[in-house]
Amino acid sequence: MEQAQVRTVKRVWPAKGDVSVSAIVAGLIAVTVSFTGPLLIIFQAAKLIGLSETQLSSWVWAIAVGSGLTGMALSAFFRAPVILAWSTPGAVLLVSGWSAYSYAESIGAFVVAAVIVTLFGLTGVFSYLMKQVPEGIISAMLAGILMKFGVDMFISMKQLPLLVLPLIVIFLVGKRVLPRYATMLTLFAGLGIAYAMGRLDFGGVAFSMAYPVWTTPSFSWNAVIGLGIPLAIVAMASQNATGMGVLRADGYELPATPLVTATGFMSILLAPLGSHGINLAAITAAICTGKESHDDPGKRYVAGIACGLFYVGFGLMGAAIVSVFSVFPAELVAVIAGVALLASMGSSLTGAMSDPVHRDSALITFLVTVSGLTIGGVGSAFWGLIAGLLASWILNGRWLGWRRK
Repeated sequence: MEQAQVRTVKRVWPAKGDVSVSAIVAGLIAVTVSFTGPLLIIFQAAKLIGLSETQLSSWVWAIAVGSGLTGMALSAFFRAPVILAWSTPGAVLLVSGWSAYSYAESIGAFVVAAVIVTLFGLTGVFSYLMKQVPEGIISAMLAGILMKFGVDMFISMKQLPLLVLPLIVIFLVGKRVLPRYATMLTLFAGLGIAYAMGRLDFGGVAFSMAYPVWTTPSFSWNAVIGLGIPLAIVAMASQNATGMGVLRADGYELPATPLVTATGFMSILLAPLGSHGINLAAITAAICTGKESHDDPGKRYVAGIACGLFYVGFGLMGAAIVSVFSVFPAELVAVIAGVALLASMGSSLTGAMSDPVHRDSALITFLVTVSGLTIGGVGSAFWGLIAGLLASWILNGRWLGWRRK
C-alpha cells in the first residue's frame, strides 16, 4: 500500500501544479453518487413526517453546505482528500421511526446526537478504538463496502446493455491510453450515449435557490432515547469508523480526533436547520482517495476541495437539484460509480490479504460486510468490523495467559 505524505499547511487553496482535471471530476462523481442515491432517502423521510418544502429545502441546504464547507476546510488543512457526507444510515433510521416525534423534538434529538459524537472526538476515545484495529481488517471492511458497486455495474448490463457495455469498453480503452482521465471520459461518454438513446430529459427540471430555516429544538427523553442515541451510534459505527477506514486503506494516516470533532461540531450548528448529522464519508470518499483521483497521493486533496465546492453549489439549489440527477438512468450511475471505485476495490482486497496473521479475520470481515447484515439499524460494515476483531482475538489473542505462537 502506498503511503500518502500527509501534512498540514497554512495555504488555503491548492498549490500550483496540484490541480488536475481527474481530481475535480472525482469530486464531481462523489457528489453525483450522493445526490442520485442517499439523498432520495431524505425525501422519503421528509414525506413520512410531512415536512414543508421550505423545511425540506433547508434540510438539504444544511447537510450539503455543511458537508462541503467542512470537507473543504479539512482537505485544505491536512492536504488529504477528507470527504464528508450526511449520514445515510441515519436517514434510514428516520424513515423507520421518525413519525413518533414532532419535528422540534427531532431537532432536539439531532443536537444530542451531534453532542455525543463531538464528545467522542474531543476525548480521543474514538481515535483510541480505531488504533486497535489491524490494517488488514480495515482493508477488508472497505473491500466489502465497495464490492456491491462493482457487482452492480455488471448487473446493470442486463437492464441497459447498449449503454453499459460501451461504457465499460470506453473505460478500459481510456485506462490504456489516458489512465488519469479514464473515469472522466466514461462519465461524459455516458451522458452522450444516454442522451442519444433518449434516456436524458431535462425539460422538467426547475431551479430555485434554497434558504436555511431555523427550528428551535425541543428536548424530550423519548426523542433522545428513540432518535438521538441511535443516530449517534450509527454515525460512529457506520459512518465515521468506515470513513477513517477508507482513509487508512489508501495510506492517509490522519488523526481521528480533529476529523470526528469537526463533524460533530458542525452537526451541532446545523441541527436547528434540519441536519440530522454530518459524518465522514465512506463510499464516496473512496472515489476521491484512490488512484482514479490522481496518481500522486499527495495531490488527491484537490478532489476533497472540489467535492466540497460541488456540495456547496448543489446545496444552495436545495431540493430542486435532485430533479437534475433524477433524470440520470440508474444504469449510468451504477457504471460511473463502479469504474470510479475499481482502483480502491483492488487495493483494498490486496491490503486485506497481505497480512498472513490476520488473513482469516480479514476474510470474515469481508464476508460479513458483503452480506448486508443489519442489526438495530447499524449496517453490515460495523458488524463486519466486529466479526473480524472477534475472529482475530480467537485466532491470535491471549487466552488465560496462552497465546498462539
